[in-house]
Amino acid sequence: MPIVGGLDIHRKQVSPADRAHLRAWLARFAGREDVAFAVEGCTGWRYVAEELAAAGVTAHLAEPADTAFARGRKRHAKTDKTDCRHLRMLLAEGRLPECWIPPGQILECRALLETYHDLRREHTAWVQRIHAVLFHHGAPALGEGTLRTGQGLAALRDVSAACLSPAGQLQVATALEVLDALEARMHAVRHQLLDAARHLAGAKVLAARLYGVGPFAALAMTCWLAGEGRFSSSRQAVRFAGLDVTVYSSDRKGPPGRLSRQGPPVLRWALYEAGKTHARASAPDHRYYAQVKDRQGGKRAALSEARKILRQACHILAELGDDALAPA
Repeated sequence: MPIVGGLDIHRKQVSPADRAHLRAWLARFAGREDVAFAVEGCTGWRYVAEELAAAGVTAHLAEPADTAFARGRKRHAKTDKTDCRHLRMLLAEGRLPECWIPPGQILECRALLETYHDLRREHTAWVQRIHAVLFHHGAPALGEGTLRTGQGLAALRDVSAACLSPAGQLQVATALEVLDALEARMHAVRHQLLDAARHLAGAKVLAARLYGVGPFAALAMTCWLAGEGRFSSSRQAVRFAGLDVTVYSSDRKGPPGRLSRQGPPVLRWALYEAGKTHARASAPDHRYYAQVKDRQGGKRAALSEARKILRQACHILAELGDDALAPA
């Protein structure tokens, strides 16, 4: 008789929640080939899925939102046991809304992309802190991009010494030290990402065939969109990336005309940056970009181009299938 179960990793259902204890618990299924477990695709699913596979247990990754929807209206208190029972029942009945479990190489690339994206956001935040301190003390404003040049940094130090209080000077000095550390780490991660993009077939094809798609955007799209049969249509890929526009919901509580912003933030950022390249007069789709910009602004134009790039990439990756994930 096959064994089917569900694992909830939110509240220490797998307790203690680490590889060693999970591996020891899975040892009881050694030698069996008819064991399958479902786990929700939330934080911590990676090590659980890897240990299940290493123990010869079939792992099924459940999509959290669709899994919760399949539960229906809540009639009883939600507990870890009820979550596990729900996953087990969906898996046994063949109704589990499954997510794709990427290969280890793709998971590593995703982690690098997320790290680089976090570093960029943190870098931007510290630059904004410097400008905020200058404004708060009434110091002369520095132009955008000033901190990228040695001359601009020298000007900032002169303004800081002349116009800021001792605490304000400390704020600026601290921010500059943090920026130096962030830039050093970004430089190292950037080289790793470029190397990964050069050695992944799907990323090389996308960068070669799509205007404005550089190594980072190509790698992000390959890591999150590639794989045989991932999406039945490009519209699903747009929805997965969170670039679809929301509408009024039936109970009039939904925000109208805004991006859903669901899915990987790194993928949206990479696509938006690729979409902005069509602002160049030499871009093949510049005419469309300019028309949308005149009507609704540059941000909306870049998002429109990002959706077009995503649809084209989805078709290319569908043609490649699992070959997109192969080494180049």
